[in-house]
Amino acid sequence: MGFQQGLSGLNSSSRALDVISNNVANASTVGFKEGNAIFADVYASALTGATSSIQVGIGSRVAAVYQKFTEGPLNTTNNPLDVAINGNGFFVIRRYDGTTAYTRNGQLDINKAGYIVTPTGEQVLGYKADDTGFIPSSGGTIEPLFVPRNEIEPKATTRFDINAANLSADATLPTVTPFDPANVDSYSYTTSEPVFDSLGGKHSLSVFFVRTGINPSEWDVHAVLDGDATTDKVLGTSPSLSFDGYGKLSPPPGLLNYTVGPLANGAANLNINVDLDKVTQFGSPFSINDKSQDGYTSGQIAGLVISTDGVIQGRYTNGQTKNLGQIALATFRSDQGLVSLGDNLWAETPESGSAVVGRPSTGLNGVVSAGQVEESNVDLTDELVKMIIQQRNYQANAQSIRTQDQILQTLVNLR
Repeated sequence: MGFQQGLSGLNSSSRALDVISNNVANASTVGFKEGNAIFADVYASALTGATSSIQVGIGSRVAAVYQKFTEGPLNTTNNPLDVAINGNGFFVIRRYDGTTAYTRNGQLDINKAGYIVTPTGEQVLGYKADDTGFIPSSGGTIEPLFVPRNEIEPKATTRFDINAANLSADATLPTVTPFDPANVDSYSYTTSEPVFDSLGGKHSLSVFFVRTGINPSEWDVHAVLDGDATTDKVLGTSPSLSFDGYGKLSPPPGLLNYTVGPLANGAANLNINVDLDKVTQFGSPFSINDKSQDGYTSGQIAGLVISTDGVIQGRYTNGQTKNLGQIALATFRSDQGLVSLGDNLWAETPESGSAVVGRPSTGLNGVVSAGQVEESNVDLTDELVKMIIQQRNYQANAQSIRTQDQILQTLVNLR
């Protein structure tokens, strides 16, 4: 019987060396998970009945090969489409045959059709944004993530805010009347801001502050488009702004509307609400410290950014960003129940339980890190030590077979 024990030991050690060799071979494979051979002893109860005191085992076997799903180290790649999962979860993949698989390899790319794919060309699944860039915070079905080529539409300016400005209390009165945007002596101060029409055409909106002679704390505010005097309008009623003895607006005027049209390029009339509620009149010099407007021209997609919650944003040439979709992650009741498919892919089985699909940073899902990939979790030093141990085990089992052979040879030679 010693032959059988020794042979089973050889088989077990050989299988363990296969697992170790596979780990070493995949030490540089992104998203790979280390395998470990689990051994079990073998007994034949029929030989001894129920008497446990005289049981002799008949060898060993490999009961299972478990994968260690601990997280591997993250390596920075500076490729914005490379993503690593920091924590639990798998990327969800649609294979060529329509089946679903799961991976930890986040080396992603865009194919010629615009879909985000794995290195083997299979589609990555996630939650799609609508035309406005809105992604629901929960629910929804997953589908292949797609990066459209169409340009982002222009948005006409509807709001111009002067968020921090001071009109000097020491300002002198204009020496020329009436107001003329082409004559610097007819106004006290001015500021300009680029604004956009409904076709994405760019214009210059100039706001002029004219101190009135009736009350030094009252100002008229004129708005002029593209320096054209025919577009001159006083914002609100005259005076547009009135300050109290502490340099604060009294009362704040609220939104002051400026409408102008028709425009030469055929765009819809501009209808802009100007907010001057944060303007002050102190003794310090005139200043415009913060201003903003909400319009923009059309733009082509120039790049992608992926946030920690898996939202894929398109960056456009007009300086805007828009949500395109969100990467989905899947978790399982038992990762050990997954079956390996090769190409860094796993598939669910009855032993793993069904996939629970959700968004990164929600539930049990980890977060994603853009510009990084998860390296293999194989520890080469540990694997080389295991290799030495299994080599010694193999040699020892071979020696037991040799010893049994010598004993049998002695019996054969008896006369």
